[in-house]
Amino acid sequence: MKKIFVGNLSWKTSEEQLKAFFEVCGQVLSAKIVTDKTTGRSKGFGFVEMADDEAASNAIRELNGKPLLDRPLRLSLAQERERTERTDRREGGHRGGDFGGGRSNYRSNNSRSFS
Repeated sequence: MKKIFVGNLSWKTSEEQLKAFFEVCGQVLSAKIVTDKTTGRSKGFGFVEMADDEAASNAIRELNGKPLLDRPLRLSLAQERERTERTDRREGGHRGGDFGGGRSNYRSNNSRSFS
């Protein structure tokens, strides 16, 4: 299974359209368009998971630069994101700290004053 990064998506593109576009190159396991959490609007990129390496390579070779809803797609193999403390927290890890709302935990070590 290989994940493909899909850039330059039209905001009108649906996940079903994206999946159908890639199915000409092989079995598509999933098609996901990344959306803004606040507005729900597409961020203009997404990911497609192909069933095997050959299908993914073929899709990148054949479909890179091809238009979907009048936008030429930019395709590449997706890179695994490096896990950081910040992404661990998003996934339910311990955040620590005082949740009382006080600002006393946010002091600067800088003694300069700004006027």
